[in-house]
Amino acid sequence: MSFLLCVSLKLWRTVFRNCQPLCSYAGCEFWTFLLNVASSLSSCRMLRESYPFVEDSFSRFPSQSNIYGLCQAGEQELLAATLKGKVVCFRYQELQQKIRPVAKEVQFTYIPVDAEIVSIDAFNKSPPNRGLVVGITFIKDSGDKATPFLNIYCDYEPGSEFNLESIAQSCLNLELQFTPFQLYHTEVQCSGESSETVFLLSGHDQRIHLYKENASLHQFEEQPVERLFPELQQLPSNVLWLDMLSIAGGRRLSAFGCQNGCVGLALVNQSGPEVLQSWRVQFDSPISTVLLFPLKKSMLLTIEMAVVYRDVHECGLSRSMCLSESDQWDAVLCALVIDLDFDGQKEVLLGTYGQELLCYKFHPTGSGSESQFELQWRRSFKSPLLSIIYLDLTGDGLRELAVLTLKGLHILQHSLTSTADLVLERLTQKVTALTAGSELDSAKATDTEEKDAPAKKEECSLSN
Repeated sequence: MSFLLCVSLKLWRTVFRNCQPLCSYAGCEFWTFLLNVASSLSSCRMLRESYPFVEDSFSRFPSQSNIYGLCQAGEQELLAATLKGKVVCFRYQELQQKIRPVAKEVQFTYIPVDAEIVSIDAFNKSPPNRGLVVGITFIKDSGDKATPFLNIYCDYEPGSEFNLESIAQSCLNLELQFTPFQLYHTEVQCSGESSETVFLLSGHDQRIHLYKENASLHQFEEQPVERLFPELQQLPSNVLWLDMLSIAGGRRLSAFGCQNGCVGLALVNQSGPEVLQSWRVQFDSPISTVLLFPLKKSMLLTIEMAVVYRDVHECGLSRSMCLSESDQWDAVLCALVIDLDFDGQKEVLLGTYGQELLCYKFHPTGSGSESQFELQWRRSFKSPLLSIIYLDLTGDGLRELAVLTLKGLHILQHSLTSTADLVLERLTQKVTALTAGSELDSAKATDTEEKDAPAKKEECSLSN
């Protein structure tokens, strides 16, 4: 609808530039056109009214970032990497008895001043291990040669495992033989019942590289990816985006999108590990994002238009539906699936190079084949959207939406008024349900007592 509005506004200027000839030639079509414009404006207004966020802060960066440049670090912090070698930590902290946003550059060691950061990722170690791990890939330009590196930061000193300033000084520097792309982490099952979080790094060599911690040496090492991820062998092209989801029965779903337009999906038994089933589909343009989410195990992929595949753990890539109008604002660069309106049903967020944030909601019908995602609202920014993350930055239990654009980081908060109204509404419903249940139990008890009374009276008469 918004794209049609844009076209209509361009036509509107054409109409008034040549108003008299058009009116005399088109006749009643002109008034039909005006009605269409009014309808488009009304629809756009409705989309704006359903937008649930207010912008709390914006942090401008010294240089631009990219689609791999934002990650969550711990529970309430974000790390944003810029192409000019700077890493900014964003968090909220109490200043003058108020919670205020703070953006501070973190001095990670062994990143040269002339380096260009490609990707960043971070994770908390799987229990019983403790500590925050940060990975940064960059390319050092030495004039005649560009050399790629992976730096992994982790502090093993007791008491400093989660101190970002200390972690930034504890570095494992690995020279790479390939140009890095996405740096991704996932949890895998190891020997017995234990699990461990590892790094997966895609590269221009058509491979995924696995980096796993060697606990005895207190450092990360590259290991053959097929040992833990047999589905990531013999890839058809350079992988631009990777996503994984653990499901019931000790299995996982793995999805990847490639530079040549290939999308791969695999169902894996983690105890083997063993590939149970795999599927592939080919598109004619690079895949910017793939995302697995539990709408009966669905998968979202983005090219110019976003496509959702449903029931992928059973049907593979055979049940697809396109998100209407998702191709009207240039390429989709990032995606996120979250419950924004707290109704228990998740929405799909898309960030586009055309500077739009789009929200789609799934509307099931009586027939599953007719169910579809509908555009709920859209929000315009002043530069292309690169990455989006949903997390509780303020620690109040209500999550914020972090939006990384070419110019900086936007923090969007839920409207507190609307959220408070929703909480009161839910509490009222809960109290009403409890009251109704209590009254029903009381009525049942009274009815039981009335039925038992004649029997007790008869027993007393017999005893006398």
